[in-house]
Amino acid sequence: MVICTMSISLDIPRPRLGPVDIALGITVALLWGMGIVFAKAAIAHFPPILLMALRFTVTAFALVWFVRPPVAHLRALFVIALISAALQYSLTYTGLKGLDAGAAALIVQLEVPFLTLIGVLALKEKPGWRKWAGIALAFFGVYQITGEPRIADASASVLLVIGGAATWAIGQAMIRNLKDIDGLTVTAWVAVMAAPQLFVMSMIVETGHWAAIQSANWIVWGAVLYLGLVMTALGYGIWYTLVRRNPVSQVAPFLLLLPIFTVIGGGAFLGESLSTQVLIGGAIVLAGVGLILLERPPRLRAPDQ
Repeated sequence: MVICTMSISLDIPRPRLGPVDIALGITVALLWGMGIVFAKAAIAHFPPILLMALRFTVTAFALVWFVRPPVAHLRALFVIALISAALQYSLTYTGLKGLDAGAAALIVQLEVPFLTLIGVLALKEKPGWRKWAGIALAFFGVYQITGEPRIADASASVLLVIGGAATWAIGQAMIRNLKDIDGLTVTAWVAVMAAPQLFVMSMIVETGHWAAIQSANWIVWGAVLYLGLVMTALGYGIWYTLVRRNPVSQVAPFLLLLPIFTVIGGGAFLGESLSTQVLIGGAIVLAGVGLILLERPPRLRAPDQ
């Protein structure tokens, strides 16, 4: 480190991500983006909340053996699981049932503006003008998407996905307040708590559970395994590895690739085709989210010597 002998302003660059971390960031976006595609395909067979219950059951059985029970946090994790997993995924994936996977993935990007707003309201954070402009752009982009005739006819599904995005943001704000617990433990025990919550919610509001389970073929069960093992267990494992090694501001922009992979996957595997209006609206959403996530490095002042 160079120590200056006078007070001057320096632009000190942040360490750049290495090629391995760049590859991991792209991998996370790919795994999560394609997860929405596989979930959309599986929802054609399973009721959406039941699908999420099965997903988190797989995740719980995959991860719970590798972490200690967080006894001091069990009550908080139960509430977090109820909000950020059971309620959020019920809303989002019930909404997904009535939308194309690509359109839903673009609307889901409202998670980032909602998280910023939660930070303002609950955590007393003070975002700058770039973040406020990004929030406005993101909501305007979703407004453009919902003007497309097919999506306008599925307004209830759109509202469910938006509600899921807002609920996710609330859950993430709650997770921020957890102390002395690592990300893998949170992922594992949220899954342990969320699976029975989702089964109960599914039993209350959905029907045809046993028939769906009996008639599911290997492709449908493969989608369940992908959601539980690849999208959730592996995806979050990679994500928390990146976050531990790098500033969040450097790895979060990879999430902008998520809806792009979903749009491509939806076209390749589900035969979806998004209209020009949806694509333009999606580009506006991503531009807004990009303004929120892509922060300029601060100008640091060298100490007086």
